[in-house]
Amino acid sequence: MNVEVRNEARSRGAAKAISISDVNLYYGQQHVLKDINLEIKPGEFFAFLGPSGCGKTTLLRLIAGFNQARQGKVVIGGDDVLDMPPWKREIGMVFQSYALWPHMTVAHNVAFGLEERRLRKAEVERRVNAALDLVGLKHLAERRPAQLSGGQQQRVALARTIAIEPKVLLLDEPLSNLDAKMRVEVRRELRDLQQRLQLTTIFVTHDQEEANTVCDRIAVFNEGRIQQVGTPMGLYERPANLFVANFLGTANLLEGKIRGEGNARSFEVAGAGSIPIPAGVDVPESAKLVLRPQYATIGLDAADSVSLPGRIVHREFLGATVRYGVQVGGAMVLIDAPFHSGDSLLEPGGSTTVGFKPKSALWLAN
Repeated sequence: MNVEVRNEARSRGAAKAISISDVNLYYGQQHVLKDINLEIKPGEFFAFLGPSGCGKTTLLRLIAGFNQARQGKVVIGGDDVLDMPPWKREIGMVFQSYALWPHMTVAHNVAFGLEERRLRKAEVERRVNAALDLVGLKHLAERRPAQLSGGQQQRVALARTIAIEPKVLLLDEPLSNLDAKMRVEVRRELRDLQQRLQLTTIFVTHDQEEANTVCDRIAVFNEGRIQQVGTPMGLYERPANLFVANFLGTANLLEGKIRGEGNARSFEVAGAGSIPIPAGVDVPESAKLVLRPQYATIGLDAADSVSLPGRIVHREFLGATVRYGVQVGGAMVLIDAPFHSGDSLLEPGGSTTVGFKPKSALWLAN
């Protein structure tokens, strides 16, 4: 970290924790946020993840001060901010649309918020130069937004926010307007910048890959509620319910009935066969079997695996893997088989078996 970046991080003081308690928010009679309780650690890169309309952006705007809740608390660095106006919360927010002034240069866009705060000219110039240097755009200071790429415009929006030295950085789907290659590049830059500034950051996205690759922890939202909070790996491997399992990665779902008692229990899949339930595993009566594609094999029978008959319906070559779709009973099971040069591929229409270890499966209810 260079001296100027280190000074920028130091000038902000210690990173701020965010505590959200018993928050409920309504739009008229519509209950939009329901009993939200969340703790975000100082300096954490945290994601709000979920489908459109699930409440993630509504909560972000509540933290920023653009929405109001009927009840609850939002505490930032020990200060309850729920009744504070947005301009007193010392929060920086980067919007999906970037919201740059088209008639202003890059430098003037970054300076705008500082000038509104009536800072001295020398201080404005110092902060603008430092922010543009931080995002690698100092050499483009005199250009206008229309002369920049989408990724460069996004960095200008970030520089403008960083320049005001916020306590917390809020990012509202900041990569959605970029093409796929640029999204990968900019999300890495976001993570690097957040780490260098040691700034508590909340990132709103509907893209689970984005959340998984840059964030320390994730809150998964659905229908105004937080379904689960955890690390990307923890949520993927130990989802709390079927929604989380489906939303984070691909999940095969098999319906069936529990037979037997004690250590002799099994999960009977209609039209396919029975799967022994490992001893000590709690399986709710309404549960479905959840299996990730990489934990299944096709056409291979191992001694410690169960094997279910099926028919290959489709095949997709994905480079490092081949994804097969196999009809097993009434369910379509996706299997990711590693690909090596010279491998023979199985043809759609043929009969096969789907194998997996019972301990690699999950049994989850809604």
